[in-house]
Amino acid sequence: MNAIDQNIIERRSIKKFKVDAVSVEEIIELLNVAKWAPNHKVNEPWRFLLYTDAGKEKFVQAFIESMCTPDGEVPPKVFNKADYFRSIPLHLVVVMPEDPRQRRWDEDYGAVSSMLQNFQLAAWERGIGMIWRSNDWIYNPVFREAIGVKPGEKIVATMMIGYPAHVPAKQERTDIREKLTIISE
Repeated sequence: MNAIDQNIIERRSIKKFKVDAVSVEEIIELLNVAKWAPNHKVNEPWRFLLYTDAGKEKFVQAFIESMCTPDGEVPPKVFNKADYFRSIPLHLVVVMPEDPRQRRWDEDYGAVSSMLQNFQLAAWERGIGMIWRSNDWIYNPVFREAIGVKPGEKIVATMMIGYPAHVPAKQERTDIREKLTIISE
């Protein structure tokens, strides 16, 4: 097995992070590697919002505000999740344009997804873990407006990034032969 194969198979989604800071410059380097993902006409349909240090509080407050009930109350479990978010070294919000043309939208989403997989694999090689989240609150207009996502843009992911405190065990995958139809004539 070559190194690329091994990295793909060994990468895990990380939910528990060490408190150690991750260099913003290293994240920029990784994104500069990840940008080589295939994307139609090299239109690079992505933009990023990186929350670090005290800036994470803006992300956390946007999350809390988006979770308010109609009467303005915040369920207690939201504060637990907010504390968890504060403990994660970096939050990267990945945004793409919402093109009304279905083909372009599909191509852009595929390109951003490919770029994010490149990012995860390159980071994993350097010992940096992350989890790709697309929770319900990323669709909430309160959250979107609070972090500066414009109308006509889609949040593809919130990437929570840090050095792994725990690496989950590998979960087996279905042999591809069970999902493959071969047409030879």
